[in-house]
Amino acid sequence: MRERCTIRRLRATVRHLMPSDTLSTKFLIPLLFVFLWSTGFIGAKFGLPYAEPFTFLFVRMVIAASLLFLIALVMRERWPVRLRDYANVSLVGVLIHGVYLGGVFFAISKGLDAGLSALIVSLQPLVTVILAALFLAEPVTKWKSAGIAAGFLGVLMVVFGRGIDTTGAIPLGLLFCVFSLLGISIGTIYQKRYCTGIALLPGVCIQYTANVLFLLVICLQFETMQIQWTGKFIFALAWLVIVLSLGAVLLLMWLIQRGNAGQVASLFYLVPPFAAVEAWLLFNEQMSAISIVGMLFCVAGVAMVLRK
Repeated sequence: MRERCTIRRLRATVRHLMPSDTLSTKFLIPLLFVFLWSTGFIGAKFGLPYAEPFTFLFVRMVIAASLLFLIALVMRERWPVRLRDYANVSLVGVLIHGVYLGGVFFAISKGLDAGLSALIVSLQPLVTVILAALFLAEPVTKWKSAGIAAGFLGVLMVVFGRGIDTTGAIPLGLLFCVFSLLGISIGTIYQKRYCTGIALLPGVCIQYTANVLFLLVICLQFETMQIQWTGKFIFALAWLVIVLSLGAVLLLMWLIQRGNAGQVASLFYLVPPFAAVEAWLLFNEQMSAISIVGMLFCVAGVAMVLRK
């Protein structure tokens, strides 16, 4: 009886901590998600020199899936009953975590300029809004269209303001960035349409588990799965597991459940500016005046898309 009371209190505390429809939820929580998501590029830069891209992601997903499974058990969350729900959630996991992250990591590991890859992936809001209009019947107003245009212009200004070095880029890397763009766009739409009724923790745990199997097949076929367990790699792995795979992804699933797909996708316009600031602070990469103006365009574009 005491154990049940303790679990009930714990679940009630978590629900109490989950944000409600307040001003902070509409602005602070999305900004927190953008900040956490943007640090993924920094984590990749730290960790990829010591492991192959898909092996890196495989280890990350194994740890994240195990932690989420234990948390879901302690919280006594309700798991899906139908096999169809497991299949739908697994597909979302492969698209968002396997195709998207795998494509970006592979492109960067092959020398594709980070600014160019960020520019390609940041087109995701445009693709998602179009897909949402086609398959979810979400309206695309003139105001939202103007916000998309402003955000796209801002991303261009930020990326080109930082300078793009394409000397290391290869066509295969560009192709994988396009796969990443399509993966997260389709995954966002599919999650919104078929998976919003599934409990958050079990849903993300299933996504990670399916992604572990997906990445394992790729690793066994195309990589050696050798890792240099340096201090930098361990730090990068811990950061990506705790901050990204647990914190940011749970926030992403929560945002998708509570908002429309186009609004959530618009937040990705802010990722390149945040990443630019982090690179300036951590790696002394200079930001030009046009980059700062571009960040303002991104903020304005997101505000226009989120405006009712």
